[in-house]
Amino acid sequence: MTSAADHQQAGGPADTRVPGRIVISVDAMGGDRGPEAVVAGCALLAREHPQVDFLLHGKSAELEPLIARQSDLAGRCTLVHAEAAVTMDDKPSHVMRHGKDTSMWSTIGALKDGRAQAAVSCGNTGALMAVSMLQLRRMEGVNRPAIACLWPSRGRHGFNTMLDVGADIKAEAEDLLAYAIMGTTYFRNDFGEPRPRVGLLNVGTEDHKGRAEIKAAHDLIARHQDTGRYEYIGFVEGSDIPSARVDVIVTDGFTGNIALKTGEGTAKLIADLLRGALKSGALALVGALLARGALRRFAQRVDPRRANGGVFLGLNGTVVKSHGASDATGVAAAIRLAVKLAQSGYRGRMAERLVIAAQSAQDAAPNGETA
Repeated sequence: MTSAADHQQAGGPADTRVPGRIVISVDAMGGDRGPEAVVAGCALLAREHPQVDFLLHGKSAELEPLIARQSDLAGRCTLVHAEAAVTMDDKPSHVMRHGKDTSMWSTIGALKDGRAQAAVSCGNTGALMAVSMLQLRRMEGVNRPAIACLWPSRGRHGFNTMLDVGADIKAEAEDLLAYAIMGTTYFRNDFGEPRPRVGLLNVGTEDHKGRAEIKAAHDLIARHQDTGRYEYIGFVEGSDIPSARVDVIVTDGFTGNIALKTGEGTAKLIADLLRGALKSGALALVGALLARGALRRFAQRVDPRRANGGVFLGLNGTVVKSHGASDATGVAAAIRLAVKLAQSGYRGRMAERLVIAAQSAQDAAPNGETA
């Protein structure tokens, strides 16, 4: 383990970048399970990816013994001391004004300064988005960044992408067009799909349904299929989110977050009911024993930790938000996603298409006003 604390106190950021290696900046103090889960998750990822190094941000006194117990992290960590931590109850506005000594602020600062290629945090979502927007700024053509998540589906890739799932409760037609472009670039990068299918979440599939901004977005998204390199299939409903009909589901953050939390709660309910049914009697236990292989595969397929990590799209930097209750497996999954994105160069392609779409929408508006 190395430490950047002395260098920072001397007045400058430590240079942790080594050619050919990937550095991930990690907020070690965020999340419900504390730094133990975060450090253990880093160790799990380190075993898989020997080319990855870590910047761990947090209280040195707490982190040093945890890192020392993980042999897989030997020589792979730079510890950056941060005296304070953002709590789940902290308001984003307060963190923006008074949070410069927190591990979250330090984590994003390392990404901004070029010391890391991606950042990961399990902390307060609103605060993380606010700090990320303040330090990294929005990409050109993006009014509202979005959080994209992977959703288990019947499709050939096993997952669909939905955005926004909580970055902003509002979204105008132009924002939803940007979400479509960002979501398809993300999905294409993740699964190699040349022309992802995009659906706009609505209360029905009929053209006359929905709010005014949804109808306007319907026309905009349809008009920019070639720019975004996607196939627009029109309106989709909630039942289509896990279907094989669509690859990218576009919606506002209010609706998307409710759908996400409803899905998580329903999945947990089904798992609890199934576990209770399999333990309800001797015959049920025998059946569970005989079906243990199939049940294990089922559990792995629906395990939310496999798809852990919401990606902040539309910022000048790659930020992955891990679930607040993540254990080591979930943290490792979020870092794995950050590593994949850091290697991909997806943001350059996304930026180009966003600028083209924004200019096209402006040109098409009457008197040069925003469409």
